[in-house]
Amino acid sequence: MEATGTDEVDKLKTKFISAWNNMKYSWVLKTKTYFSRNSPVLLLGKCYHFKYEDENKLLPARSGCTIEDHIIAGNVEEFRKDFTSRIWLTYREEFPQIEGSTLTTDCGWGCTLRTGQMLLAQGLILHFLGRAWTWPDALNIENSDFESWTSNTVKKFTASFEASLSEERELKTPTISLKETIGRYSDDHEMRNEIYHRKIISWFGDSPLALFGLHQLIEYGKKSGKKAGDWYGPAVVAHILRKAVEEARHPDLQGITIYVAQDCTVYSSDVIDKQCASMASDHADDKAVIILVPVRLGGERTNTDYLDFVKGILSLEYCVGIIGGKPKQSYYFAGFQDDSLIYMDPHYCQSFVDVSIKDFPLETFHCPSPKKMSFRKMDPSCTIGFYCRNVQDFKRASEEITKGEPVWKGRKEERKGAGVTEGGDERTGGSPPRSSPPWSSPPRTSPPRSSHPRCSPPRTSPPRCSPSRTSPPRSS
Repeated sequence: MEATGTDEVDKLKTKFISAWNNMKYSWVLKTKTYFSRNSPVLLLGKCYHFKYEDENKLLPARSGCTIEDHIIAGNVEEFRKDFTSRIWLTYREEFPQIEGSTLTTDCGWGCTLRTGQMLLAQGLILHFLGRAWTWPDALNIENSDFESWTSNTVKKFTASFEASLSEERELKTPTISLKETIGRYSDDHEMRNEIYHRKIISWFGDSPLALFGLHQLIEYGKKSGKKAGDWYGPAVVAHILRKAVEEARHPDLQGITIYVAQDCTVYSSDVIDKQCASMASDHADDKAVIILVPVRLGGERTNTDYLDFVKGILSLEYCVGIIGGKPKQSYYFAGFQDDSLIYMDPHYCQSFVDVSIKDFPLETFHCPSPKKMSFRKMDPSCTIGFYCRNVQDFKRASEEITKGEPVWKGRKEERKGAGVTEGGDERTGGSPPRSSPPWSSPPRTSPPRSSHPRCSPPRTSPPRCSPSRTSPPRSS
């Protein structure tokens, strides 16, 4: 009887914690974001202007970012649709138990895995759908202003806790079904896009069978000494994503690979080798590649000299975002306005969605509410992502980036303070920043790697980012 009583207490405790997390991580979207009318907004290589005739300098956001439409002379709707079309992956609860643990939620520890998933998802969007693609229903998602999120949070907490006590769970009913969506499309191309849209999301489902789902990523992380419940850093996640794509056996994924930079340097010969690796007969062309560059943009704090560098990266059409954040929290950076970064936040607990069913709901995988954060608050440890469709695309991107303007713009002097530091949040090790850009080097002819010459950096290149390989875990 005592054992049974203890089990019941533990079970009740687990359910209460789940309900508490549900409330704790449901407040993140409650505040509005304001955008200036005087400055352009850059989102993953696309530029938007919000100019209007009113004299006010700040624009209040509807659905987290919308501005009063009747006074807008710019392309606000296009920005809203573009941002909302990006795939949003957040904390989830009540998904199938992770093998080797009792966890059925990643609340409190899985944020960097989620931001890594978002970066990979954007790479797959570019690969299958292209940068011009937007989700037709992006502007139909319910507004998420302060009042609605606050009231919904209280209701959700109450319902979740009551369901925990009664061991019942209310299933969400899809509001936008595949049949209804495809029925609106006028041609086969649009229908194909929607099929791939759903397929990409399904690859990130929270089940053991999902190719890039949390369960699979945790399995690949075990080789790095990680397990479910641990905190993951941007560099570790980069290698986990590489392994996940390499191990994926889906026919649609045989034409794409991932390269992770070593010591902040992308070796062009290595990238081209991966792109030209032997492929199936029905994939005769060279592979597309997602290039991940783990970097450290300063010592204890992010060096503000890197601001133009980060802006330049996010302005590139090849960029698929940055796995970053601020100390103890990971965010997916996708754009900027002035000196503020625009990001998607994974710290919102949502219910498990079974993506194996045909008409699974899409709304919870798209965020209508962009958030902004000062560059000064950014944690220096991050992973930058690029997508190149083929070898020619890679060479063109490499040339563009190594030109030095505007991407590699900044000061050359070395900064003190970089290295390994103690703490619960990510602090990656490495030498002080140096002058060469972390992008391309000439083909390597013989080991060791440190003996190979590097391309001479342009005079305007920023300090070289120190490697991000020995990072302690990031707190969520």
